[in-house]
Amino acid sequence: MTYCVSMLLDAGMVFLSDSRTNAGVDHINTFRKTNIFQRPGERVLVLMSSGNLAITQQLVSMLREAMAAQDGRENLWSVPNMFEAARHVGEMLREVHRRDADALKSFGIDFTAALILGGQIGSEQPRLFNIYAAGNFIEATPDTPYFQIGESKYGKPIIDRVVKRHTTLDEAAKLALISMDSTIRSNLSVGLPLDLTILETDRLQVSSHISIDAQNEYFAMIRSRWSQALGSAFEALPSPDWIGAGEVGDA
Repeated sequence: MTYCVSMLLDAGMVFLSDSRTNAGVDHINTFRKTNIFQRPGERVLVLMSSGNLAITQQLVSMLREAMAAQDGRENLWSVPNMFEAARHVGEMLREVHRRDADALKSFGIDFTAALILGGQIGSEQPRLFNIYAAGNFIEATPDTPYFQIGESKYGKPIIDRVVKRHTTLDEAAKLALISMDSTIRSNLSVGLPLDLTILETDRLQVSSHISIDAQNEYFAMIRSRWSQALGSAFEALPSPDWIGAGEVGDA
């Protein structure tokens, strides 16, 4: 299991992913879930993945091979806009399905993959897409400016309450880290290190890409102070005054 989240803002985009793929008492693996494709000044794309690691790694390899081939095939360097980039990634994912789905099914393995693709190409505005295992996708909107994949339920409430299109990149990075901390605390299968990637609108290259491990002082501070703040907020709420005030009615 993994957890990835991205937010599309007026100021740019924030991407955060963990790197844990398998968890157990004595078996924990680490694989990066964030891939960056950029030609500074021309285009920058970020792809995050969750699901079956063999499927998503094969997809990324196929994308990179098409980009390196220079044989006229469509690739992430040649697509004219982000919609076509999402369509291309979806088609590549369907190609993986055509190759491997039947073999996986014969071993009782489901074809599972979920992707987040975001970035900016040329003068077009930054765009963000959630791509499903079938290769189809949806796009972020002003009303829903973020996507999550993987173990999303624990980190969703704080994002729903806070994020807006005018949220700053610094605030969004902080929000993503709080969302990740909530997920890590509730699910052993999500864990460090994390990849935090920030794109500024119209810069057309990665503004910041940071690997966050257990020694990262800022993330350690976020984890400690957020827990303290939640505890203080809970204690400050009045207790219900109706408990024990009336008789229990008939069922």
